[in-house]
Amino acid sequence: MKNYDVAAFIWPSYTGKEKRAYQFWEKGIGEWQSVISAEKRTDCHILPRKPLWGTVDEADPEVMEFQIKEAVRHGVNVFIYDWYWYDRRPFLEQCLDEGFLGAKNNEDMKFYLMWANHDASYLWDKRQTDLNETVWFGSQHRDEFDIICRRVIDMYFKKPNYYKIDGCPVFMIYDIMNFVRGLGGIDEARKALDDFRELVKAEGFPGLHLQMVVYSEKAADVSAVDPKYSGTSKDFVDLLGFDSITHYQFVHFVDANRDYKEILPDVATEWERLRTEYKVPFYPHVTVGWDNNPRYTYLKWPIMRNNTPEEVKKAFEMAKEYSDKYNDVPLITVNSWNEWTEMSYLEPDDVYGYGYLEAIRDVFTDYSGEEE
Repeated sequence: MKNYDVAAFIWPSYTGKEKRAYQFWEKGIGEWQSVISAEKRTDCHILPRKPLWGTVDEADPEVMEFQIKEAVRHGVNVFIYDWYWYDRRPFLEQCLDEGFLGAKNNEDMKFYLMWANHDASYLWDKRQTDLNETVWFGSQHRDEFDIICRRVIDMYFKKPNYYKIDGCPVFMIYDIMNFVRGLGGIDEARKALDDFRELVKAEGFPGLHLQMVVYSEKAADVSAVDPKYSGTSKDFVDLLGFDSITHYQFVHFVDANRDYKEILPDVATEWERLRTEYKVPFYPHVTVGWDNNPRYTYLKWPIMRNNTPEEVKKAFEMAKEYSDKYNDVPLITVNSWNEWTEMSYLEPDDVYGYGYLEAIRDVFTDYSGEEE
């Protein structure tokens, strides 16, 4: 079997080492605080599900050494770290800097960054989830963006296991509207990205591979951030010069309030639309589930139901087939390694055990079924 780049997103909140996070999770264990307090409220979902490995500190290099080993042996060979910059400084970097990069075996797998440049609100604070107030803005002006570029080049791109496509470090941007808004419009944003590319080249790389997260087509309105232009996500890709696209979550573009098997045909239809309508490669994405009730004190919809390992395995098979048929680079993105507060994770739980990891292993590796 060919080798696939199976890249799982990492939500780096499961540590108490980020002091600024105490305003959301005052017990000092990160968002594990919300996971362990989750309650079952309806037969439509199976909360609470708990981590089989326990509420470990994922900024601990020994913890990550174990997780890297388990990920790699099941076919997950890339981590995509959600990376944050708020209020002129980074946020939640410890899981990457201390945990992953501190693990003795970190070079056994690749990693890259998704700049999670959305606004930060009290969604993370279960006590006041519905407080409609921004804590930090995710949009950044040019001076801040230049600092970000220099930081990610020096601290991450130069690592030997940073994920590259054709030798170019991959950098994903989550919220394209926020990105353009912060830079002051399309022309200014394009100039900032062009300068970012030149900085990367000056460090000896052949270039920079920019990847954009796509939501539904109507979710991105170019004119809303720059009245000189009009269009949707496709136009952002062209105007800003992105090299590829992927998804972050099924809930962003399909009705997720259904059984998992009912969602997959709509996912396949969207993949085909992106393949035919966009000029850059689309790397297929698989979401394990969606149920963010751990972040609420009341029942919150939508809830993705019956996302068993057997059903999720069908999505992995879809992604493999798409990749084999259309893409030169065998990259598949997965939500996620550890999004416990959204019930979308590969880490083993007390309901399905290693089921999700075994599904990936069966689809993307040469595992033959013998005892390991």
